[in-house]
Amino acid sequence: MRFRLSFSYVYFLCFIIVMFLTSPTHAETKKISVVASFSIIGDLVQQVGGDHVGITMIVGPEEDAHVYQPSPADARKITQAEIIFINGLGFEGWLSRLINATKSKGTVVDLSSKIKARQTQGEIDPHVWQDVNNVKIYIQEICQALIAIDPNNGADYQKNSQLYIEKLSKLDNEIVESLTNIPLDDRRVVSTHDAFGYFSARYGVAFLAPQGVSTEAEASARDIARIIDAAKAQKVKAVFLENVADPRLARRISAETNARLGGTLYSDSLTGAKGDGATYLEMMRHNVKEIVRALKP
Repeated sequence: MRFRLSFSYVYFLCFIIVMFLTSPTHAETKKISVVASFSIIGDLVQQVGGDHVGITMIVGPEEDAHVYQPSPADARKITQAEIIFINGLGFEGWLSRLINATKSKGTVVDLSSKIKARQTQGEIDPHVWQDVNNVKIYIQEICQALIAIDPNNGADYQKNSQLYIEKLSKLDNEIVESLTNIPLDDRRVVSTHDAFGYFSARYGVAFLAPQGVSTEAEASARDIARIIDAAKAQKVKAVFLENVADPRLARRISAETNARLGGTLYSDSLTGAKGDGATYLEMMRHNVKEIVRALKP
């Protein structure tokens, strides 16, 4: 009889332990399966989603979304996603075909849908994130989309969004302040492709570029000659490399205009974790630091 009681007691204890460990409080919480089209969006979604999201990116750090070629692995990512965040405005021209081909049931969120896009030479400029205030809209869109799919953690998404928007406001003020002592007439630089139009409009730095808003089409000899002539006429002080573009073009323009060769600007992609632009905030601070250093008398 005593053995029976001992065995029953041990069995009862085991049952209680199993129930305790598998309760919602202690079980591993299921994360929302998120796909971000490229590295900058991946970082922004992480800032809002925190531990509640599991993010995979299609176009990773140091890769160019303009010319990216999707793989079968990317198709699997799309198929498994509950929600897919994209930039839109034609930035990921290949992505809609990929989503349609996989017959994905994930919710597609176009983060730039509420932003008034600029146009240049008849093309829509998709590089909306180069104006920090536009990224505030991205964050709001991410927050709303995550709450819609996961309302139980809505308070966390709202809190994270508000904290990050405050960081963005601080960053915007920093950029304006950093450029204050550089006269407007001296704020003229050359970049490889036309990726900084929104930055230019917000912060008053004029960018000349031989390539259009996409790196997909190479700059023609006429385009290069036009930029060289304009750079000479406007006494451009610096020519910048880009982390997603061939550096030879920038070096040629620098040599032919006698403008100093500035550092590398991060236009369409973050760097790896050990780089100077591993997050959006770090990327923008790096770019401004390089611009100010090149333009200082």
